[in-house]
Amino acid sequence: MKTRLSLAMSAALLTALSWGTARADNVLVLNIEDSTTWVRNFNPFAVGTARESTIDFIYEPLAVFNKYEDGKVYYRLAKNIALADDLKSVTVDLRDGAKWSDGKPITADDMVFTYDVMKKFPALDTTAIWSLLDSVTKTGPLQVKLTLKAPSSLAPAKINNVLIVPQHVWKDIADPVTFANENPVGSGPMTEIKRFTPQTYDQCRNPNYFEADKLQVDCLRFPQLGTNDQMLASAAAGDIDWLAAFIPDIDKSYVAKDPANFHYWFPPGSMVGFIFNMESANASNKKAFADLKFRQAASLAMDRTAMVNVAGYGYPTPNTDASGLGASFPTWTDKAVAEKHVDVMNYDVDKAKALLKDAGYADKDGDGLVENPDGSKLSFDVIVPNGWTDWVSTVQIAIDGMRSAGIDAKLATPESAVWQKQLIDGTYDAAISSWKVGATPFYQYNDSFNSAQKGKTRFTAQRFFDPKIDALLDEYQKTADPKKQAEAIHGIQAIVADNLPIIPVYNNPLWYEYSTKRFTGWASKENPWIDPTSYSDHYRVLQLLSLKPVTTN
Repeated sequence: MKTRLSLAMSAALLTALSWGTARADNVLVLNIEDSTTWVRNFNPFAVGTARESTIDFIYEPLAVFNKYEDGKVYYRLAKNIALADDLKSVTVDLRDGAKWSDGKPITADDMVFTYDVMKKFPALDTTAIWSLLDSVTKTGPLQVKLTLKAPSSLAPAKINNVLIVPQHVWKDIADPVTFANENPVGSGPMTEIKRFTPQTYDQCRNPNYFEADKLQVDCLRFPQLGTNDQMLASAAAGDIDWLAAFIPDIDKSYVAKDPANFHYWFPPGSMVGFIFNMESANASNKKAFADLKFRQAASLAMDRTAMVNVAGYGYPTPNTDASGLGASFPTWTDKAVAEKHVDVMNYDVDKAKALLKDAGYADKDGDGLVENPDGSKLSFDVIVPNGWTDWVSTVQIAIDGMRSAGIDAKLATPESAVWQKQLIDGTYDAAISSWKVGATPFYQYNDSFNSAQKGKTRFTAQRFFDPKIDALLDEYQKTADPKKQAEAIHGIQAIVADNLPIIPVYNNPLWYEYSTKRFTGWASKENPWIDPTSYSDHYRVLQLLSLKPVTTN
């Protein structure tokens, strides 16, 4: 979800050099978010407004469940997480001797307080954890028992996504929802904000970190790089160590600049697709968006081959599965369901036109574009973050196809933060977006269609919910039996494929470039032990701890 190389890079290169040349040897420079504007906000509950470096680096998770090693658990703040045999409770034992960055001990009181404050201020509960929990109780100085409302085999993973905050700091905050937390007290490896400017900020080591002996990086530096043109210029100049960027023709435009040190690895990643807001404030557009035949016609107008080969330079994998599962979950997919809808998942503008005509959409004013069956105007913007030019190109290909079919779609490129907010709030008409695939299809479906998640994240932006899906998601969580879990997923797959609330187009690779010029210890295609991306929650703290500075004589 990034950008196309441009020839006009000089300004970006000068910007890159202005912060790159003054760097100490043990300062790791990375990009972790694409933004042209940011504020000093390190509130771990502030989804979409806090700096991305808040998660993991300031507030560390209880553990990391590594899907690359068959679910191996790397304990962090916790030393043990135990799910009861009846799946009705989880007991967390916190690490002995762990301290907050101000030297105060991390205790069970902090964990209980965190859950209590999320319950008191529901806007903080961005993971909807209290929809799962009945109670959170301190059962020892370093032990907490979380009792569930219903049995859930997924409870440990969900609980792990709640970041614990220090009670002694947050108890006096009158409004934790708007609290910017500019000088955070945290548990992670990098908690000290040594410098913060509109162009860059430095986040340095926690003086009381429990694994200080393993941490060999002194500071993280986050330059403001809003587009991949800027990122590539910085990377090619050797000024950035850890990068998450779409780079066209990467072997020539990046690796060839320093073949000994510049590397990349693109594991398969998130699903990318188009969505129409079924709760659009525009009544005329909403009529079409709620019409399955309209969505199917839009799908037929999507030239996925061009999106992959032209916009994506061949890096993505096409996704023509109406259920969204695609090639990511071959062992979970009901092949009969996938095959049932293949006729609306391949590029065919003539078929799209015929489907629209059959559904009553017609050009009533002679402008070559159709109106709704009742004659009301149908016209909308497709939003895509400014500067993410592989996505911008993907959207333009989609728009070209839709307009060829008679659908009046236009391009709009808000800033990424605005795009995300519009998706979360539901204040848009159409958009391109992506969905994390997770370890099993449950996570992708739960993020997208769990009605309890509405408005919590951008993943529910299509506003399609079904009580049957909620029930099947619930069934999945209430069993640890793989066969029963598969049956639940097949049921959801069928509903999603029948309704096409998301129009999949491809699966993105995970973008990951890195330089061994100043640091070694990177995950790689030769040593694929974790998700290596700088934007992947939780894994990245393990990557940070594995890095070692290159010594020079």
